[in-house]
Amino acid sequence: MLHAEVAILGAGAAGLSLAHRLSHPARQGRPVSTVLLDAPPGPLRPPRRTWCYWEAGDGRYDDAVTAEWRRLRVHDPTGRSSEDDIAPLRYKMLRSDDFERHVGHALAHSDDVRRLEAAVETVRGDADGAEILARTDDGRPVTVHARWVFDSRPLARLPAARTTLLQHFRGWFVRTDRPVFDPGTALLMDFRVPQPPQGLAFGYLLPTDRHRALVEYTQFSHAVLPEHAYEEALRRYADDVLCLGGFEVTATETGVIPMTDARFARRASPSVFRIGAAGGATRPSTGYTFSAVQRQTRAVADALRAGRHPLPPPAHSARSRAMDAVMLRALDSGRVDGAAFFARLFAQVPMRRLLRFLDGETRLHEDLSVGIRTPVLPMLRSAAELPWLPRTPRHGP
Repeated sequence: MLHAEVAILGAGAAGLSLAHRLSHPARQGRPVSTVLLDAPPGPLRPPRRTWCYWEAGDGRYDDAVTAEWRRLRVHDPTGRSSEDDIAPLRYKMLRSDDFERHVGHALAHSDDVRRLEAAVETVRGDADGAEILARTDDGRPVTVHARWVFDSRPLARLPAARTTLLQHFRGWFVRTDRPVFDPGTALLMDFRVPQPPQGLAFGYLLPTDRHRALVEYTQFSHAVLPEHAYEEALRRYADDVLCLGGFEVTATETGVIPMTDARFARRASPSVFRIGAAGGATRPSTGYTFSAVQRQTRAVADALRAGRHPLPPPAHSARSRAMDAVMLRALDSGRVDGAAFFARLFAQVPMRRLLRFLDGETRLHEDLSVGIRTPVLPMLRSAAELPWLPRTPRHGP
């Protein structure tokens, strides 16, 4: 039986980020005893993946970052490109294995955070704390008592929503025979791929040097594809669009991210909170999550060290969520062409401002300057019908 002030369930981006923040000696405030419960190797453990985000200058995890870029490019369906320097921002790529090693090193030298490999079976919380029942890989039961619990595990069922699309993708880490990549520029969205009957599709290229890059194929739609369809789409993109020539696939990644206007509860009981994607950190319009996770976990860690109530803050503002709900409805209804929509935004709005908009850091007049670059009448029609649409539940992807 273990006792701690805080228990963190799940060792994905959110769980590891909060544990990392609590593992460092406090400059201000008090230390917080913490147990991180990480599922044993198997289906409950998060798959390997890559997180991308942007921030100004040096960041907390730069030692683990694979690559970063100051120039971004977008191709519209006709092949026309938009390119911009996003300084002082940097677009960064962080692989989950490197992130876990970075955080693991900090936890190994921490007196405040203990990592326990065990699968959580039940969580019972009340106003005075919570009891977690878990089981180790060899079948041994473990009980953890904590004053506060932060659950980052994926939800089995998504909350009811008016619109839910899935961002689903498959990526290849490739090594080419020829030096074909420009390591100074990331290709953020490439719409020179066949578009599906509903939703949209695009390629994605993150070069790490002249010979190596992450090449991805992504769709926004209602359902995932069979594995062979992603492989065929990636092969066509690599051969016919990027013209890579000879190359070797050194690793792969696959993922599904819900893009939804659902309301995510940040509190499961008086002492149990949800963080990360389970707590609404995923931006509905893009699927980006990592930056919002950092805002959430920083606020939680600061509250715990100061002895305040640690309810995680909303990951995105009410205004951002409202704008995203309109955009999702416009895409889902077919009123706007998704590829043309995003290509037009990147062509007409400075990329640095657009990235700040996507992070919710723009002011109202800047939001309006982005809004007028969208198809105004279809967006207004979508906004007008949203209050009348029912919210329906959906099982997780």
